[in-house]
Amino acid sequence: MQGYQLTFFTQQDRRHKGMALGDWLVHLAKELGLQGATLFSGGEGIGRHHHLHSARFFDLADQPIEIVMVVTLAESEILFERLTLEDVHLFYVKTPVEFGMLGESNQ
Repeated sequence: MQGYQLTFFTQQDRRHKGMALGDWLVHLAKELGLQGATLFSGGEGIGRHHHLHSARFFDLADQPIEIVMVVTLAESEILFERLTLEDVHLFYVKTPVEFGMLGESNQ
């Protein structure tokens, strides 16, 4: 299949509707019926304002978070329409990809 890999970048302390923004995005992917979403926690990163974001032993609030989804064109359009309606301020990368499944599913 052809589609997009969507990668969203945020920090642990960013919130939307009372939830951590990264968690909210993963739940949104489930709500929209997307095939999946993965949340990665980063150790350190530099944001667009050249501020260093890092996970500290006693404070994880500034920890960089990355959420990755692989979607079809139609799913991408639905997701971005929803993010626009929700007025979410979020940096993303949208990369064209080919994707599919190999082998038989055991689940």
